[in-house]
Amino acid sequence: MEEKLKQQLANCIKVVLFGPESTGKTTLSQQLARHYNSVWTPEYARGYLQDIWNNERRTCLPKDLLPIAEGQMKLENELAKKTNSVLICDTDLLETKVYSEAYYLGSCDPILEKYALQNTYDLYFLTYIDVPWEADDLRDKPNERERMFKAFENTLIKYKRPYVILKGAKKERLEKAVNQIDQLIKKRQ
Repeated sequence: MEEKLKQQLANCIKVVLFGPESTGKTTLSQQLARHYNSVWTPEYARGYLQDIWNNERRTCLPKDLLPIAEGQMKLENELAKKTNSVLICDTDLLETKVYSEAYYLGSCDPILEKYALQNTYDLYFLTYIDVPWEADDLRDKPNERERMFKAFENTLIKYKRPYVILKGAKKERLEKAVNQIDQLIKKRQ
């Protein structure tokens, strides 16, 4: 099982959209992939948990986190092979760790935590809570956005991950993200 959580080596820059639910991560992931004519790794948990909700009318349980993490890394590892420029990740295992700790009394499966800390990325884009909340079957904490944002930022600080906060309208966020990725590309050349 641990091999399924391991990040494979890739010849691309990897950036992660990171932050609370309903803060524009998926929209920006798609925009960035189009801008760079590259690929983006969708959030595996969305489909996985939507299927559970549709079939069992339940939300995420601790037993779901390892299958979610495995599915996320499978997607990332497969898609990283399809680009040599930039891979845009609409989440990572560190985000799963934050949610695990927020929802399950501060705990996280040790195997998930190991790979959440071991897997590396070139840059995190921490999405701020200044966009309108959009409800759906899975989003359940509209009144805890500020607390969750702080949890995400504190995690990036604690584990010394390079990050940039993205605020403002879609266009402003996209421009700032492109500027940051362009700098990473220049450093690689």
